[in-house]
Order: sequence, then structure tokens, then C-alpha cells
Amino acid sequence: MSTGLTFLTPPPGLAPEVRFNLEEIEGAAGLFAMTAAGSAGGGSRLFVLDASVYLPDYHPEITDEQRHQLELVTAQDAAVLVVANPTLDGTTVNLLAPIVVNVSTGSCAQVILEGQDWPVRAPLEPVPA
Repeated sequence: MSTGLTFLTPPPGLAPEVRFNLEEIEGAAGLFAMTAAGSAGGGSRLFVLDASVYLPDYHPEITDEQRHQLELVTAQDAAVLVVANPTLDGTTVNLLAPIVVNVSTGSCAQVILEGQDWPVRAPLEPVPA
């Protein structure tokens, strides 16, 4: 699966890019490579995880303003992705700033979850088989 994403504003560290390709990593359901679609990104790439696959108990709450900006009417209109940071010591995920995607339009935003106690570097636990 491959799809296009358009951020409302450039994701931190990837400006000026707002258009990205999201491609599923073969053999790893719910794991994606997100790469800049334009030439200005110089091949910028992030790994992101579908939170519903890897973090079924993760239910961040976005503001009404964020919902409105992304044109989300119901929870089913949204997909939540989290940025994965692989290291030699294991993989962590940023739960404080998920990427919320409107599944119908491909528009998305990396939102900061203010007033919520989610870590920036949560260790990723293996998914039970």
C-alpha cells in the first residue's frame, strides 16, 4: 500500500516539505516509511507506526480546533500514526506528538497533546503474535 499525505503545516524538522508518500514496509503490517514527495526534502524519511496495530490502548485526545482543521467528524475519519525512533537499544515512539490523518482526504497534522501525560520516547513493546 502507498498513499499520499499532505500536512497542514510542515512537520518539525522537515520544513518546507508538506507532501509525503506513505509506504507500508513489506512483511510488517502497520509499519510505514514516510518520505518527502518533493525534491526539497533531500530524501527525508521517517518511520511511523499505525497506533491501532502497535498501541491498541493509546487513545490521544485532540482539540476541537485540531478536529476542525483536519475536517474530522467522527473518530473513524482519523488514523493515528506515531513516529518510531529505532536505535541499537530498541525502538521508542513519540506518543506526545502523534500524526493524525484524515483517512478520506489524506490531510494530516502532527499535533502536540497538551495537558496529556504521554511520553516523547516510550519504549515500543513487541506486538503479541
